[in-house]
Amino acid sequence: MNSSKIKDFVTDVIASAKTTGEKQQVICDFLKREIPYYDWVGFYFKNGEKKELKLAEFSGEPTEHTIIPFGKGICGQVAITNENFVVQDVNEQTNYISCGWKVKSEIVIPIMVRGENIGQIDIDSHTSNPFTDADEELLEFICNNIASLY
Repeated sequence: MNSSKIKDFVTDVIASAKTTGEKQQVICDFLKREIPYYDWVGFYFKNGEKKELKLAEFSGEPTEHTIIPFGKGICGQVAITNENFVVQDVNEQTNYISCGWKVKSEIVIPIMVRGENIGQIDIDSHTSNPFTDADEELLEFICNNIASLY
């Protein structure tokens, strides 16, 4: 993974004239294409005043999980804790929502705006134990840049 190349790309996309949704879609598509073990990349955002997340832009197979209640699954837990959640083996998680039999691991990073968790980036991988500190740092960078749009 070339973090510098990806960061430069994200910075350019954020600065572009595209709409926020278009920027997020371009980032999803780019991450899925550039990082071989990123098999599904998506953004979930708080659904108004409801205690749930709603799927926004994503790249990968369609999911039935377009609404996730706070506290349910990895994404729902991050909505409550406001902390990164790295799951190297989804079989070890009791509060995991299966997005398909191929998913082996997941990483979720919150998007914080003025101290409030407004959403998150969610990455699913068909590989067990793929995520490193470099992934976490890169995704934090992306979330901080996405936060600047809100």
